[in-house]
Amino acid sequence: MNRAALLGLYHTDRVLAWENGRSMTYGRFLSDVENLADLLPEKPTVINLADDRYQFLVGFAAALVRGQTTLLPPSRAPGALAQMAREYGNSYCLVDGTQQVEPLPSFQIPKGTGSPTGTVKVPQIPIDHPAIVAFTSGSTGNPHPHVKTWGSLVAIARSTGTRLGLKTSDQMTVVATVPHQHMYGLEVSVMLPIQHGMAFYTGRPLFPEDVRLALAEVPSPRMLVTTPLHIRACVTARSRLSPMECILSATAPLPSSLAKQAEILFQTRVYEVYGFTEAGSLATRRTVDENSWHVLDGITLHQESAACSMYASYLREPVPFPDLVSLQGPHRFVLHGRGTDLVNIGGHRGSLSDLSQKLNDIEGVQDGVFFLPDEIGTAVTRLTAFVVAPEKSAEHILSALRTVIDPVFLPRPLHLVPDLPRNETGKLTREALLGLLRELHKKEQHGS
Repeated sequence: MNRAALLGLYHTDRVLAWENGRSMTYGRFLSDVENLADLLPEKPTVINLADDRYQFLVGFAAALVRGQTTLLPPSRAPGALAQMAREYGNSYCLVDGTQQVEPLPSFQIPKGTGSPTGTVKVPQIPIDHPAIVAFTSGSTGNPHPHVKTWGSLVAIARSTGTRLGLKTSDQMTVVATVPHQHMYGLEVSVMLPIQHGMAFYTGRPLFPEDVRLALAEVPSPRMLVTTPLHIRACVTARSRLSPMECILSATAPLPSSLAKQAEILFQTRVYEVYGFTEAGSLATRRTVDENSWHVLDGITLHQESAACSMYASYLREPVPFPDLVSLQGPHRFVLHGRGTDLVNIGGHRGSLSDLSQKLNDIEGVQDGVFFLPDEIGTAVTRLTAFVVAPEKSAEHILSALRTVIDPVFLPRPLHLVPDLPRNETGKLTREALLGLLRELHKKEQHGS
């Protein structure tokens, strides 16, 4: 049986995690994993709800050692967790606080004492072991489960590190604003460090000042793993961030203008990571330099009739792209948006993501999105836009849009709102946007 090590590089005294100025070593980590693995119940699946990134990793690794599969909930909302409990009834929860998912039993991840022994060995995990079950984000509908093997997680982490030019001699420390229960967060803030001898910050900073403090707390060289939403917030706040080797961004398109601002302001390089739940991370680009995406080593692309698929040794079968792409050879592609992203208004075809990007490029717009509501009866469905622009009027924004988009795509109506209902990874689900639209309609009916 083929196996892959839990850790790609191991030295007992090498730092794995930073918390409030204190370091946890790789040796302590293996000791904590061994101790927790002995305490876990005999169950096939586990929901790991630990908020602390180090505690999450200890629980994740202990489950791997026991041959168990970790479920990554699509949302922390009580309803989503309750649904998962119904579908995976023979599970238990790992927590580091007061979290509970009724009626599943919960087990507290103990705080390790940090006393590694020389007898602890690096666990070897079968590469075909189902390490996690991830769920599609629900941006375009209900989430669906997708099994990820340990071998696929390791392969993606190793090839991502190679693409970024990571050197084990320069121990990078990752600070991440994204949750580790999300595929992007798991791959880049957990798997990438443990496969390349890196360290990570245990917390998850949310606001620009939190990001500044977190980066200042860890040693250089540093890497910020984040989203376009957080990058925009830090740029807008003109945050004085500690020097970073690079910034990684994913979960939503990053406007090249924003990437350029971030590179100049923070004196660093900004890379985007592209992926989807069905396949994981699969391509990168330096946003200011190129429009096309370069797939990771070991991945090839094939055009099949109207669709594009990706092939990799760690996948049992080719995986089709959920997005519209055009190939530029077997290793590069240009992204055009999702199939569900295309709209046809008055015989004119357009992309919601392209329209949203043009909206966000307007000066004074802090956040914005184009949205196509459900059709109601025989009424003509109109494009809607939600915009966060505290110092701009709807007329100003519409005037700016007229210079960059076809008039048939002008939003009717355009709603100015204080914020958008993004989830913890910065995504906007269709359900959340429909809820916002209903809320605005209620306010209009009541004359507020």
